[in-house]
Amino acid sequence: MKPSFSSFASLLLALLWLATPVFAAGKPGKSPKKSSKDEVVTITTPQGVIRLILFDDTPLHKANFLKKAQNGFYTGTTFHRVIDNFMIQGGDINSKDADPSNDGLGQPNEPTIPAELVGHQHIYGAVAAARMGGPAGTPSSGSQFYLVENHDGTHFLDGQYTVFGQVIQGLDVIDKIAKLPKGPTDRPLTDSKMTVKVEKLKRKKITKLYGYKYE
Repeated sequence: MKPSFSSFASLLLALLWLATPVFAAGKPGKSPKKSSKDEVVTITTPQGVIRLILFDDTPLHKANFLKKAQNGFYTGTTFHRVIDNFMIQGGDINSKDADPSNDGLGQPNEPTIPAELVGHQHIYGAVAAARMGGPAGTPSSGSQFYLVENHDGTHFLDGQYTVFGQVIQGLDVIDKIAKLPKGPTDRPLTDSKMTVKVEKLKRKKITKLYGYKYE
């Protein structure tokens, strides 16, 4: 039996780093002038391939994620916390080691990122930043992120956590990862390790290949 949204609300608001088709972007404020090209992030897992883009109007989160993706930070990390009908969370460097008990705890004094709450919603496939508990506006984790797996979205989190991207291919892979057998801390019993790479493409080509419509 799947847990209810009401039980998730209190669970995720203590989130996420401590144990945390045609798509359109949300409708936040004005964006900076866009380049004719954009980065596509490809996350390869044992369950399949996920591709996502990052939003221009969350520039701090976009730049941070791309830097880590390009320098190999994320490769070898796992989706260490998965909740079916809710979200899958990954990106903690601790998940590269042999000790599963520290997954999700992050590193001492890891830099955070100022929240960028510009109006993007937690729709299916949204890419959002984990953070410590606290009110809206609490800074985001410098590395950990989650992908919304609930097909109806998790809108009780809107305005609470920074949504900074959208999955444009591989939504079914998110579903597969969310359904992995897991232990009492929501960690999969077998690692779902990721390899992450970044490719820069023309925005028109991204729309043609993946059906993502830029606003």
